Amino acid sequence: MWECESVTGFRGLDRKVRVGAVSYLNTRPLIHRFAEFAPDAALVLDVPSRLAALLSAGELDVALVPSIEAFRGHDYMVVSDACIACRGPVLSVKLLSRVPISEIRTLALDTGSRTSAALVRILLRARFDVSPDVCSLHVSDEAFESGGGADAMLVIGDRAIHASRRVYSDQLDLGEEWWGWTGLPFVFAMWMARRGIDAKGVAAALMRARDAGVAALDAIASSAAPDVGIDEGTCLSYLRDNLHFTLGAEERKGLRLFHRHAARHGFVPAEYDPRTIGLIES
Repeated sequence: MWECESVTGFRGLDRKVRVGAVSYLNTRPLIHRFAEFAPDAALVLDVPSRLAALLSAGELDVALVPSIEAFRGHDYMVVSDACIACRGPVLSVKLLSRVPISEIRTLALDTGSRTSAALVRILLRARFDVSPDVCSLHVSDEAFESGGGADAMLVIGDRAIHASRRVYSDQLDLGEEWWGWTGLPFVFAMWMARRGIDAKGVAAALMRARDAGVAALDAIASSAAPDVGIDEGTCLSYLRDNLHFTLGAEERKGLRLFHRHAARHGFVPAEYDPRTIGLIES
């Protein structure tokens, strides 16, 4: 956790504002120089599902959480147009299958995910008429290579980039599949805050960090590649070509469509408070 000494500019708080970010390579451009832009903040790194739980419990004030959380009735609001999205193949969110996709009967879901866990089931049902039984695959699960014994597994984050094909005969890149199906970008995570927190200061810092990060992808790739265990060229290509970091008009359309499909499958309520996703509806 990165911390600093005081909090100013955040009304309603008498302590450091607590900001949660995803502990994956795809987040590095979003938090580039964040400590410089937000010296009155404490940064916590964790997996997406854990950040969502911490935000819900009030242990974080602002967090980069799975986009599906915007539709689950939490008293949240989107605070920045910085996000993690894709406009085609995403590389780091994959379905790996030991059988043909149409024959999947059991599916192990990466416990670090919430949005992708819903997306993969939506895509399997809509594209392949498959509704598998699901189980959990933990990040530290030693059975990672075998998918916990399931026919297929969803894997996200850095380890998806390394995903072995030794025991998997087929795979889907979820970003590519969504794009081919809808023609729209997919938003995996957004910066959200608990309502009542005046996060204008940190929101501005998050946008500045994103802009600085996008301008420094070469340097980020050079620094991050050894940590992730991939070559620098692959790292740069992933950050530059597979990911998109701005919540624009097309991303907003993709989010609304994702909500409709998620609601149809019972993953989220059919209605949501438009204030929750303020920037999206503006």
